[in-house]
Amino acid sequence: MRRIRLLTVLLAALALFSVGGTAGAATSTQTAQATSQGVTDVKKKGVSAWNFDGVTDALRDSQVGWYYDWATDPQGISTPSGVEFVPMIWGSGAVNDADLARARASGTTLLGFNEPDLPGQADMPVQQALDLWPRLQDTGMRLGAPAVAYGGDTPGGWLDQFMQGAQARGYRVDFIPLHWYGADFDPTRATEQLRSYIQAVYDRYHKPIWLTEYALIDWSTGTARYPSQDQQAEFVRQSTAMLQQQSFVERYAWFTLSTSRGDGTGLYDGATATTVGAAYRSAG
Repeated sequence: MRRIRLLTVLLAALALFSVGGTAGAATSTQTAQATSQGVTDVKKKGVSAWNFDGVTDALRDSQVGWYYDWATDPQGISTPSGVEFVPMIWGSGAVNDADLARARASGTTLLGFNEPDLPGQADMPVQQALDLWPRLQDTGMRLGAPAVAYGGDTPGGWLDQFMQGAQARGYRVDFIPLHWYGADFDPTRATEQLRSYIQAVYDRYHKPIWLTEYALIDWSTGTARYPSQDQQAEFVRQSTAMLQQQSFVERYAWFTLSTSRGDGTGLYDGATATTVGAAYRSAG
């Protein structure tokens, strides 16, 4: 059944690039709708990852249904059977024919710009993001809004301005990706704070939510401070149980799969699960 469904999506995508004008726009919408039918076939639980020694074994062991790597293709990662790769157009520099073609070849759902509201990340004005959006939309892929670093529920904030502009221009946004990092290391309080945030964003836009980065990290001093492994593992257990229960949450992804770049939230040392990794493996 999945092969038949994927073939249907690919045929619709090919039709998109064989027509132009109004007919092409209609086909784009049809393709996104066809792609959305496959969303429920994939586990909610996912992870962000980069290519490291043992990455394929770690992805397989983690029992995730999907992953992304902030790029338009897997960047050399050998994706395990049964795990979906989701491409991203990270920033304005990736809005080009080559990257858009790689994204189309790599998946059926496309993540928009990464933290455009944050210096050092995609860092772009709302107007620029809106001007570039038709290029992403024209891929015909199911399309997630730019993932803001914070304030997704704030009236007049970056995401709010983007969503209002997209609506005014008649642009398509199929779901809302969010990032969330908790500085309260009490797992129960942190889980409720996360639930309250994603609920507020959903209540504002009434679109499915993808939580594409989350963990407990305190950035208040400018340097990352992490909870203990036991605290983080308990937060994993409570937060994943909560996210599984939210019907409007389509997917979520822990930050991040590996400890290899010094991230205190990493789930695996090579292909060996940390205490947090073992908790995430059992979740979902």
